[in-house]
Amino acid sequence: EIMPSLVGSEMCIRDRNGGKMSNKYEFIAPCHFGLEAVCKREIADLGYEIVKVEDGKVTFAGDMDALVRANIFLRTTQRILLKVAEFKAVTFEELFQNVKKVPWEEYFPSDARFWVTKATSVKSKLFSPSDIQSIVKKAMVERMKEHYHINWFEEDGADYPVRVIIYKDIVTIGLDTSGESLHKRGYRRMVSKAPIEETLAAALIKLTPWNKSRILVDPFCGSGTFPIEAAMMGANIAPGMHREFQAQNWDNIVSPKLFARGFEEAESLVDTSVEMDIQGYDIDPQIVKAARENAKRAGVDGLIHFQQRPVHHLSHPKKYGFVITNPPYGERLEEKEDLPALYRDMGKAFAGLDGWSEYVITAYEDAERYIGKKAAKNRKIYNGMMKTYFYMFPGPKPPRRKKMVQPCLLYTSDAADDLIGV
Repeated sequence: EIMPSLVGSEMCIRDRNGGKMSNKYEFIAPCHFGLEAVCKREIADLGYEIVKVEDGKVTFAGDMDALVRANIFLRTTQRILLKVAEFKAVTFEELFQNVKKVPWEEYFPSDARFWVTKATSVKSKLFSPSDIQSIVKKAMVERMKEHYHINWFEEDGADYPVRVIIYKDIVTIGLDTSGESLHKRGYRRMVSKAPIEETLAAALIKLTPWNKSRILVDPFCGSGTFPIEAAMMGANIAPGMHREFQAQNWDNIVSPKLFARGFEEAESLVDTSVEMDIQGYDIDPQIVKAARENAKRAGVDGLIHFQQRPVHHLSHPKKYGFVITNPPYGERLEEKEDLPALYRDMGKAFAGLDGWSEYVITAYEDAERYIGKKAAKNRKIYNGMMKTYFYMFPGPKPPRRKKMVQPCLLYTSDAADDLIGV
């Protein structure tokens, strides 16, 4: 079920049961800037070795099973790239020659449709994405011509999209195993005006101490992303268990049995009988209706209570809950005028919650001023191209529950005799 070694990233390893595996490979998990540590921890929890962590991506090692399980189970990465080459290039000739050295025939069958879907360059001498894409494609074709002895490729077979990342003149090339971005879980059909990506929402939840035994409320729930992602975590629903991945079409590289096994594993872990207190509010009744529909598609509609409610009506009788929310930023000029009152209402509502923790992602620079308190910590996060801040207002930890101790009755010998007599 594991293909012969692919150049550039193989190492001998042992599988999870201690048996010897043939090879392992390096994979790249791009993630939101500022949330690399969350992605790293999630990959490590899946059982894979972290190779390195860089701005906006985590590289890890594993067998082909890792390719499958990472796509199905990881909540915080945008996609999974199979790393095929890494080298230095400061001229287009160096780029061409090094790409041509890669044994593309081990990845692409003769009818493969292969192209550079995206090229990025930061702090490098080669900086034109379109030129980089053109050169890399040309080099791949030349290598394929020499191996297959074909001058023209119809490219009418499976898709093999390639991504090129150049940072400080180091070129990293990876095959995109995911296809559509992993934030597209498949449940979100209707979205609010300024939706937060599912992968970002999951990462921000993981950045807090929230767990399924704690209350969670989102007073600006929009299309329901925060509540739905939290409910999926609590019910152990893998984010990729109901979607398809590009690598499912690569039976020359990945055995279909691996994907079948991965989906079976995900299905076996689901527990929708778990009890949780998760609530989502929004002032727009149509958006609340959309959130309910999205939750239903995600399989967690029975775990979340959605309701039309303005933020100044936010309340809860219990202590030690969590607010995690993405309030309006004021993208349009006329909306900015409403933000001071909105954030004041948010601050008053927070003040009425007993012992709660609040976490707010927003691009509004006066958020703390109008909420009325200073965040214990804030973290700069890029939501797409927009710079935002994740303000953290942690509350007290709930007291630990005392363990129930069974009483132990000691009997004297006389008392024991009496009991026997009875």
